[in-house]
Amino acid sequence: MTETHTYDVTIEWTGNLGPGTAGYRSFSRAHEVLAEGKTPIAASSDPAFRGDPARWNPEELLVASVAQCHMLWYLHLCAVGGVTVVDYEDRTHGVMTMDASGGGGRITEVVLRPEVTVAEASMTDKARALHGDVHAVCFIARSVNFPIRHEPVVRVQ
Repeated sequence: MTETHTYDVTIEWTGNLGPGTAGYRSFSRAHEVLAEGKTPIAASSDPAFRGDPARWNPEELLVASVAQCHMLWYLHLCAVGGVTVVDYEDRTHGVMTMDASGGGGRITEVVLRPEVTVAEASMTDKARALHGDVHAVCFIARSVNFPIRHEPVVRVQ
């Protein structure tokens, strides 16, 4: 039997300013991402598409999902591979390319830039190499159709 996991979320539009979607400029793109037992995520569209820059947008959430999945699998691979990670930070960069028609776009690349600190100098080569193994097991990376590159930096504590 195939094992499955399910993920249920609710998206609640909170941007009705009165007239609803009577016109392109008559409504806010504000919404909340909800899941039972979790703090709501205040979201909107990208500011380029009339969104609120103070709220998360779907593109940022997708890029964050790629980075989170990479980090969690990387830490797992390090733990079972004998690499002691003591600090991890990733300043991930995603690129969305718009269609020539101007009607849509798609994420065309995500670049992960993890900065990892390991406990001992003898661990640096393996710590760097394990980033290359993550793509084969990361659920998000295996689910998207754009390239994910990584440019890791490994330091010693």
